[in-house]
Amino acid sequence: MDMLVQWLLVTAAVAAGWFIGRHFRSEISPVRGISDESSVRERLQFLFTNYSDQAVDNFVQSLPVNKETVALHLSIGAHFRNKGETDRAILVHQNLLARPELPSHYSSQVTFEMARDYLAAGLLDRAEALLHQLMDDHNYGERAAKELIELYQREREWGKAGQVARTLMKNRLDPKLARELAYITCELANDCLQRDDRWGAQKLAREALAIDPGCVRASFILSSLQARQGNYREAANLCLKVFEQNPEFGPEAVDRFMKLERSHGDVGRAGKRLRKLYEQHAGTSLLLALAESLEHSSGRQAAIDLLRHELELRPSVRGLMRLVELSGYERGLATGDDRLVSRIGQLLLTNRPVYRCVNCGFSGQQLHWLCPSCKEWETVRPIQGVEAE
Repeated sequence: MDMLVQWLLVTAAVAAGWFIGRHFRSEISPVRGISDESSVRERLQFLFTNYSDQAVDNFVQSLPVNKETVALHLSIGAHFRNKGETDRAILVHQNLLARPELPSHYSSQVTFEMARDYLAAGLLDRAEALLHQLMDDHNYGERAAKELIELYQREREWGKAGQVARTLMKNRLDPKLARELAYITCELANDCLQRDDRWGAQKLAREALAIDPGCVRASFILSSLQARQGNYREAANLCLKVFEQNPEFGPEAVDRFMKLERSHGDVGRAGKRLRKLYEQHAGTSLLLALAESLEHSSGRQAAIDLLRHELELRPSVRGLMRLVELSGYERGLATGDDRLVSRIGQLLLTNRPVYRCVNCGFSGQQLHWLCPSCKEWETVRPIQGVEAE
């Protein structure tokens, strides 16, 4: 009996709303119709808040399907999905597709929403099938392709992700999509590296650069390949090429460059190149590398003088710690003050995030080419500031 009363109240409320809206529609033009998203959301919130799940289900089952009510059905389905009730969202959309009175031009929209239900429910095979079905659709093909790419990235199926991205890139110029395809290609190159397929990795890395000349990771992969082949000078050059592609990844490039110089080059002779880069892209990593080079070529005091001068202009904790360390060596011992400064500096840097996503703010101590939070490529970058760069 209680459910019957609730159902009658819901029906009466809907009927009253329909009658009032119908009566005043021609007289008051600014009134929002059922298709207005904010209006629909308000009405649905009232319905979901004040009536039982059974009453809502009965209401959905009995709600007619026509061009005026499709938006209401879709809003109900989206509400269930957002609440995590994916099984109910799927039923709403399945019910819509099964109704012969559904206007044909809504079929793609409902199919896309059901694919999103399956994605939220973890039913990836079903979602994949529906999204492929929509790939050629004029209105939802692009959105379906982007969902497919994200699905394949989640599953690390880089070959399939690349195929969909290439299909999407036909007859269109989209720098963001080009970057995405370049980084997907880099993932394939990295897989080749894991198998020690150097030729395959090199081919794919060059392909990534052809797709997006600014792809930083492709340069690092090619640098690694050159180092494996014993071409250390070319490997070092490829590291520094990153400053031309995206200077924000300069600290990463300098770190790799200096490792190569220490192992197979001449740190002292690298000073000229490092100074030129530092004049254009001043940062802590470059300053420390330049100081190390100067120490090798001109002595420890020259490195100390450089650090003192630059730290007055651009203070940094890492620079200060290196200055204290070098000064202690120069005097032959470290004073109590020196040890205190080093201790404080170490505490400041311990467990400090080194990288941050410029898109969503995700931070950590590891470089992720694909942000784990917002799923964007090349947005996780070295943090700038006194405690970083």
